[in-house]
Amino acid sequence: MDSSYNSPTTKPLYKGVQIVWYLLGVVEFLLAFRFVLKLLGANPNAGFSSFIYGVTYPIAAPFLSVFNIIQIEGNILEWTTLLAMLVYFFIAWAIVKLFFMSKIVSIPEAAEKLNNEESK
Repeated sequence: MDSSYNSPTTKPLYKGVQIVWYLLGVVEFLLAFRFVLKLLGANPNAGFSSFIYGVTYPIAAPFLSVFNIIQIEGNILEWTTLLAMLVYFFIAWAIVKLFFMSKIVSIPEAAEKLNNEESK
C-alpha cells in the first residue's frame, strides 16, 4: 500500500477538495439560475428572481461590464454571467491543484512523477 494514503494530511486534503468543489457547485448553480432568469425575461421585481439577482450580484459584479448586454424584448443574454461561471471554475480548479501540491508523496512516487514529466 502506498504510504501517502496513510499520511496525516490525506483526510484534511480530501475535505478541503470537497469544500472547494461544493462551494463552486453552489456558485455555479446560482449563476446558472441568474443566466436563465435573465434569458427568459423574468420579472426582476418577483420575489424569487429578485432574491437570485441580489445573491448573485456580488459574485457576478466583477464581470458585468466585460461584454455588452444583448437585450431582445425583455430577454437578456448576459454573457458576463457565463464568463463568471468559467472564471470561478478555473479558480476552483487552481485551488484544488494547489491542495494536491501539498500532498505528501514517497520518494519513489516523486521520482516516478518527475520521470514522467521529463519524458513529455
